[in-house]
Amino acid sequence: MRNKFLVSLVILILMSFVQPVFAWDVKTTSELQTRMNAVGFRLLNTNRIEQRFTFMAINRVYTRDFWTDVSSVNRIVWVKPVVIPYIDSDDELAAILSHSLAHGVDTYEGALRGYVSILNYWVAPNKYDLKADKTAVDFMVNAGYNPLAIITILNKIGKQYRYDAFSNHTLVSRRMMLIYEYIYTKYPSILVDNEYKDNIYYQNFLLTSRNNRMKLLEKVKAGSTKRVNYSY
Repeated sequence: MRNKFLVSLVILILMSFVQPVFAWDVKTTSELQTRMNAVGFRLLNTNRIEQRFTFMAINRVYTRDFWTDVSSVNRIVWVKPVVIPYIDSDDELAAILSHSLAHGVDTYEGALRGYVSILNYWVAPNKYDLKADKTAVDFMVNAGYNPLAIITILNKIGKQYRYDAFSNHTLVSRRMMLIYEYIYTKYPSILVDNEYKDNIYYQNFLLTSRNNRMKLLEKVKAGSTKRVNYSY
């Protein structure tokens, strides 16, 4: 009996040191800041991003997105603490940071050391958001994070409007599908050994994107390079 008790105690102790794949124990702004620094600088270093950035968890009056933004003036990646309840893993935090870093790298290019680069997002935010999504996938893969987390966090936070024909932003359903297509094409092994297969947010994406994924398969079978017109 005593031996069984000791074995159970050892197991409990070991479990306390082992974090589940999707564990997220951040609850305060201070904890978010600490985790942002760890994840953010890992992304910078593993991707050999030579431009300098810092990270800050703070509420801002204005951001282009609901949860995050990057300053084109002082190259700070901002994340609002309000997103804490939506994030379930470091992968999803890396997804948020990677997208903003992709925008941030662009702020180092152009006139006045990139000071006017922000005009690109005002003129064609849709174009630069889709570009940043793909770059974010690359950043995450290089840093050892699962890029499918971009899809899961978008599925939880992104608003689904009715149309994007007259909008500066692509519908979230189409945006997620374009990310999926990029992963499918460039990093197919991630979909084969898919640790997100049981994630309810990823499963919901598979459910809502069934018709669009059939379009992707038809494109692959036909050997086409044309952009697929994914549906609403």
